[in-house]
Amino acid sequence: MSTLRRAGAVAALVAAPVALAVRFAHVYRERAGFPRRRPPLKDPADLGLPFEETMVSSPAGLLPAWFIPANGGKPGPGVLLVHGWDSARDRTLPNIRLLHAAGFHCLTFDVRGHGANPAEALPVSGGEYGADAEAAFDALLARPEVTRGAILGHSMGGIGAILAAAADPRVAALVSVATPSDPRLLVHQTFRLARLPIPDLVAHPLAWLTTRVFVQPRGHAVRAISARHAIGRYRGPILLIHGELDEVMPPRHLAILEAAARASRRDDADAPPIETLIVAGGRHTWLYEDPIYRRTVARFLARELGGPLDPDVAGDVAAATPSARLAEPEESLVGDRATNVAAAVLGASAEP
Repeated sequence: MSTLRRAGAVAALVAAPVALAVRFAHVYRERAGFPRRRPPLKDPADLGLPFEETMVSSPAGLLPAWFIPANGGKPGPGVLLVHGWDSARDRTLPNIRLLHAAGFHCLTFDVRGHGANPAEALPVSGGEYGADAEAAFDALLARPEVTRGAILGHSMGGIGAILAAAADPRVAALVSVATPSDPRLLVHQTFRLARLPIPDLVAHPLAWLTTRVFVQPRGHAVRAISARHAIGRYRGPILLIHGELDEVMPPRHLAILEAAARASRRDDADAPPIETLIVAGGRHTWLYEDPIYRRTVARFLARELGGPLDPDVAGDVAAATPSARLAEPEESLVGDRATNVAAAVLGASAEP
């Protein structure tokens, strides 16, 4: 074989897997980039809570929201809640129930492409969650009832909460629940969820490429929408929570976020606290059903927001408040999307 032919053969051997990887990344983006829109099936009144229909003005337009006042509408601290992927604002109601019992005003909304919002033309990433959460926090603080504000986000909503807190120094406290620490690790985990037969030697660079292809239509830099990098820019108090048995986002994501937050405050002896909670037996969702979770969240927020109840009293009240999951079960983060990618690209069958 001539040198030219050998060079051509080598080039073909290199180009084929690269082309397949690029094809995979584009199919992944189309299958995993657009959440399933499920309008809320419940509202706060179904849980016996007062509420007001309102809107959040975000870069995506007007997003439907609920404001749930506490203490008869008297001025006091408030909490913004950010739901996860394939979800909607009604999925935050169990958390709202325990926060309302502890005296906090609450605002919850549908992230763009979710809930009652129209479908998006471009893929939705942590960047969109962050921008919408930042706009919703503005709306929370604009309420005459709200004196100070915190953010609580679950899963992808946790990414949005961290990005918004990093961008707005008015965020007085941050609660991050079951949050993916980094876009590349999130993508790599969806490969595992779909049980794609990809060895780690290939999966890691493929996740790197897929992440960049995913965010390209929105023009995001991967680092700019990483919770791990953003949490180091937030200077307020932090509570990180994860389920011990979370199979969607393993608890190591909490360890990564904690390490990044602590590293950014290493030289600040007066830095606000960073707390963590691993919920024994907890999985990715429904952690609010654990009374230790409820006590920890309410006590942390009452302490850092200055009331309205004494922190220990708030913790006791929240722990005693039943916060059961809604009747319709939540789905795993991006699980079915990853399965679709497996079927489309590799012909693999998998369970989310």
